[in-house]
Amino acid sequence: MDPVAALEEIAFLLERDRASAYKSKAFRRAADAIRDLAPDDLAARAVDGRLRRTAGIGDSTFAVIEQALASAVPERLGALRVEVGLSAEGSVAGLRAELRGDLHSHTEWSDGTTSLAVMAKAAEAQGLEYLAVTDHSPSLRVANGLSAERLAEQQELIEVVQQGLPKLRLLAGIEVDILQDGALDQTPEMLDRLDVVVGSVHSKLRMERAEMTRRMLRAIADPQLNVLGHCTGRLVEGARGTRPQSTFDAEAVFAACAEHAVAVEINSRPERQDPPDELIALALDAGCLFSIDSDAHAPGHLSFLELGAARAEANGVPAERIVTTWPVERLLAWASGRG
Repeated sequence: MDPVAALEEIAFLLERDRASAYKSKAFRRAADAIRDLAPDDLAARAVDGRLRRTAGIGDSTFAVIEQALASAVPERLGALRVEVGLSAEGSVAGLRAELRGDLHSHTEWSDGTTSLAVMAKAAEAQGLEYLAVTDHSPSLRVANGLSAERLAEQQELIEVVQQGLPKLRLLAGIEVDILQDGALDQTPEMLDRLDVVVGSVHSKLRMERAEMTRRMLRAIADPQLNVLGHCTGRLVEGARGTRPQSTFDAEAVFAACAEHAVAVEINSRPERQDPPDELIALALDAGCLFSIDSDAHAPGHLSFLELGAARAEANGVPAERIVTTWPVERLLAWASGRG
């Protein structure tokens, strides 16, 4: 097994389980320390002791490298894979195996923890065919939301990073705030330039039911919106504590999503699990499309897709109604209103 890939996957799985950032960074540092070494040189350094003296290599990371060099799945990696529901060899099955892409991810441009390039390489390593980069919009200042100017700069970077990704298509996107009046928090000109627009409510989550319904319906009717993100805003666990779900006329909202071909996001983050099961059932009955997304803020969070896929499968959502199972060209045709 490739030692660099083993170290990076361990970091990825630690992030998925929301372990200490210090731990995941240690494995990423070790991967960077050996990345440019030829296989024979790395093996020689492991035998003669030089590797143990290399900056960035500790006892745990050395053991992983040594076991990978012996053509074995490192014990630490195998154990982490089993903990997250994979086989020790890392295989996936069921609906997760049908997912081709992810339409909701964040980078250090807003409130993510890593660079766009690192997120993209992690998505490629996960076998995804496309990843939408959807950092926050300007009004979410606490998350360093992107102005139109910064978003334009990010689009240029996406084109540069894409050149080094033979198996992954990067999509330019945004998680745009749905403002209190239902408007989308970015200029129409910039939204027109994007491949994918996810819209989410982040403020005034306890707005009165009728007002929240009107707010969401206006956003859904906007032809530039593709995905309704984490629609209730609830939190069911985690460091931020819990938060009740917003109240709105779910039947009206999902009927509008079906009418305007806006996908209802099944947000895969463990602390969100949004929408709740009963709302997934309502959206399914309304004829909605769905998008299973990770809402990743770190590379390891991309594997949250397994959790979202499991919830969709348990609620009987058919794969053909999930836009992230579609090939990228079909996905882009739908997002642009042509398909």
